[in-house]
Amino acid sequence: MVSKIVKKSANRRRTRGKSSAKKAAAAASSAVLSSIFTCQRRLIKLFTKLARIGTPNRHKGFKILKKSQIHEPESGSEDPIQRNLFFDTPLPPLVSAEKQTVFLDLDETLVHSQAEPPPEKYDFVIRPNIDGVAMNFYVLKRPGVDELLENLAEKYELVVFTAGLREYASLVLDRLDRNRVISHRLYRDACKEVDGKLVKDLSGLGRDLSRAVIVDDNPNSYSLQPENAVPVRPFVDDMADQELGKLMEFFDGLNCDDMRDAVKQFVAAAGGGGGAKVDEAV
Repeated sequence: MVSKIVKKSANRRRTRGKSSAKKAAAAASSAVLSSIFTCQRRLIKLFTKLARIGTPNRHKGFKILKKSQIHEPESGSEDPIQRNLFFDTPLPPLVSAEKQTVFLDLDETLVHSQAEPPPEKYDFVIRPNIDGVAMNFYVLKRPGVDELLENLAEKYELVVFTAGLREYASLVLDRLDRNRVISHRLYRDACKEVDGKLVKDLSGLGRDLSRAVIVDDNPNSYSLQPENAVPVRPFVDDMADQELGKLMEFFDGLNCDDMRDAVKQFVAAAGGGGGAKVDEAV
């Protein structure tokens, strides 16, 4: 009799042990699933936030992109505006399909810059680090550049497209564009090399070529789309220069579906215009 009681007691303990093990396993499985779902929800929230950063705000243009993304850092801050990971082109989509785009060259079009020794006239100094070497560049603004940027930004999507290195050009644009009216910035890495020359190909930037114009002093830069180009004379240090004033008059009066038609008339009236220069050294 005692033996039977002992056996029954042992069986109960084994049953309870198995039951406890099953409950523990079920609890562990439930905890793992809960952890997976929690992790999934957090990942969804993270990717949603990233998508918002990469998506233009419908009412505020590309201000979100400027703050969070791409371009030019002052005192080491992150460049606010360049290549966007969420799009197949260097530029995000336009906020409005009605918006026309003006691409502006930088060196010898908006400013003139030179390294040591300091010139007699300059507006500011930048100190980029290029290939591990700190350099000084003395920058002179072309007459009317501030007014041109403010004026164009009111009506057009404004993109600076330079063949200069990002390390250099981003610092120039930080000082030049204090009010952040430039929508986007493209640097040398967005150019193509054709026959040993740097070319700014507008066809791969996600913009309708009938609604885009490039302003540049270097004919090599726009050799793939000459019909979209408004040439300007290169600027060095002539403080009586009036090229940008002429540009403002042209863009203020521009009102057509295909901007290339207006460009053709403007260039013809100006007698060809433009000038040649070598590709930017920095």
